[in-house]
Amino acid sequence: MKVGIVVPYSWSFWGGVLEHADHQARALQALGVDAKLIVGNDPPGRLTRLLHPKEGRHTPPPDYVIPVGRSVIVPANASLPNIVLSPASMLRLKRVLAEERFDVVHVHEPLAPILSVFTLVVAECPIVATCHSAGKLAWYPLGKAFWGIAAERIDHRIAVSEAARRSAEPYVGGPIEIIPNGIVLPPRFDAGNRDGNVVFIGRNEQRKGLQIVLRAWPQVAVRTQARLRVVGADPLSVRWLARREGLSLESVDLLGGLYEDELTHELERASLLAAPALGGESFGMVLTRAFASATPAVASDIEGYAAVATPDSAVLVPPGEPDPLARALIELLEDEARRRKLGEGARKVAERYSWEPIARRLVTIYEELRDEGVRERAAA
Repeated sequence: MKVGIVVPYSWSFWGGVLEHADHQARALQALGVDAKLIVGNDPPGRLTRLLHPKEGRHTPPPDYVIPVGRSVIVPANASLPNIVLSPASMLRLKRVLAEERFDVVHVHEPLAPILSVFTLVVAECPIVATCHSAGKLAWYPLGKAFWGIAAERIDHRIAVSEAARRSAEPYVGGPIEIIPNGIVLPPRFDAGNRDGNVVFIGRNEQRKGLQIVLRAWPQVAVRTQARLRVVGADPLSVRWLARREGLSLESVDLLGGLYEDELTHELERASLLAAPALGGESFGMVLTRAFASATPAVASDIEGYAAVATPDSAVLVPPGEPDPLARALIELLEDEARRRKLGEGARKVAERYSWEPIARRLVTIYEELRDEGVRERAAA
């Protein structure tokens, strides 16, 4: 079985969809599937610095990753993803599909330009598509208007959550199977022996809620002497945010982007995750990432997070309100027995999203589509 996984974003700038696709490739490989990840890449140099003012990861991608072009920043879903838009990338993608001769291609965000939708048009094998986004998305109607007919080429549709399914179905069609984002589970975990600090993971974008936790943090720091460890947000942009909004960065550590092992180590040390997103989260991937390390969360009570969090793994607070967030963080930091119990519950929640059963379901889908294609060719 040979599978190509197409992502419209850049390997150089980490995000939830890219993390999902990368782990998907590795989980499939563990089951004996020859999986390749087709994606953008922005190597270090002057052009990358001009196109992307924020920090990225510019080490060479692993051998199962096939880069096909540079990316640019495009506003979408109240975010600033790095999308591949160069015409040359289409030629490279077409050449890769011809050379690799995949049994199935799996396209993420199928109506996103340019790699995803172009794959729908030119791929000569069965196509699986996964939809990640949720909420009122301007690009779904635009995508349907300009190239929605390409969605008819999809043979099996997947969404990572019910919210993502509702958002996608009017534009990509149905039926849509819900298969959640997977998570890699560290083999060992300890809900205790933590450092008393709180981790925030996310880009410095309005909907991620960094400004909310920064407003709440002075109360938390005074009461608990904890430090806030900010991961994923460009440090310079956070300093500008603090200056513009009059926010203090005392007791705040700006770590920027971390590699996967570094982030796991950070979560294994931290006492809590703060996830104050305002909305637009189709799935609580940042929560399950922390839960895998037995780290409980204080999170916004939004659909994507509430669908993952349980009373045994997290405390949900009203989105956009610093005071309830501060109170919940303080209460858990001052009650180690409860915090530890929530950590143990968090790990149990994470085990529901282990990649192995998800990858096995994907392999079943791929095999059915491949075999169906063989039968159709034989009948013709």
